[in-house]
Amino acid sequence: MKISTALSVAFAAEAVNAAALQPRHYTFPSIAGSTDWQYVRQTVNFQSNAGLSDVSSPQIRCYTSGARGVSTMSVAAGSAVSFKASPNIFHPGPVQFYMAKVPSGQDVSSWDGSGNVWFKIYAEKATSSGGQLSWASLNKASVSANIPKSLPSGDYLLRIEHIALHQASSTNGAQFYISCAQVKVTGGGSGSPSPLVSFPGAYKATDPGIKVNIYSGATSYTPPGPAVWSG
Repeated sequence: MKISTALSVAFAAEAVNAAALQPRHYTFPSIAGSTDWQYVRQTVNFQSNAGLSDVSSPQIRCYTSGARGVSTMSVAAGSAVSFKASPNIFHPGPVQFYMAKVPSGQDVSSWDGSGNVWFKIYAEKATSSGGQLSWASLNKASVSANIPKSLPSGDYLLRIEHIALHQASSTNGAQFYISCAQVKVTGGGSGSPSPLVSFPGAYKATDPGIKVNIYSGATSYTPPGPAVWSG
């Protein structure tokens, strides 16, 4: 009995250690107040939670295999929208939000977001201490951004990305965790979002915000992509 108990304890400890060494990944499956994949297009990693490393892949856009959101969520211009992380954001790196307006004559439920249509509405800033970079989103269960108040009303894709930089000192070491929600902006204004970029196209694997050592001597950080349009 004592031997059996000792073996059980040993195996349990080994299992815990093995679990601790497993990569920790995550998704952004929902907007706060909704169920998973109700308004967010189901991503190809909805079971594995694994990140994407190839910024030249079409999946860098919304990380989907063609699945669409069940419906479209109404959000007011000027309001905050939060995405749930599942599980919590486990790696250091910035959160960014982009939007793209659905072209006239196309339906948000079938539009793929291709072309120079994306503009950035939020980029999380880094802090530097002792030659290392950190971000407040680490270990968060949700992250949010404000929809610009002057954004014209209409249907949009709202894209969230978290760039995990814990292995980003080598090319293609950064991991992108991405989701796109279908939203209808109401009460908007007459702003003209810019600059507009495409996915893929906005990023290169060697961009300093993508290929970077955040642990050794880093004193500042510039996220990849265009400047934020605040409206």
